[in-house]
Amino acid sequence: MQVQHDKEGVFHIISIDGEVDASSSIILDNALEKALTTPTKHLLIDCSRLSYISSPGIGVFTSRIEDCEKVGTKLVLFGVSDKVYNVFRLLGLDQLIQIVKTKEEAKNLAA
Repeated sequence: MQVQHDKEGVFHIISIDGEVDASSSIILDNALEKALTTPTKHLLIDCSRLSYISSPGIGVFTSRIEDCEKVGTKLVLFGVSDKVYNVFRLLGLDQLIQIVKTKEEAKNLAA
């Protein structure tokens, strides 16, 4: 798995490429932590290349929801495949994390 952190204006975008499993979830968690230590109100997660997510990967997102709320950062996922979305939906995380189809929708929702 690879994680890339970019900035587009006021938006911090973390792109995930590959599978988030027990070993790679640490990389994702570190990327989210780094993004949250910089002043940002808009954190978008590009999941268009995320092919699989395991329980530890889900745990990374659930543990960072509260962190985002504490610092006033809006967290939005976009480009989530049906397969990965179903995992979020089955666990009820689609009720806690905003998930949209496109980057533009994510920007509009986060702004």
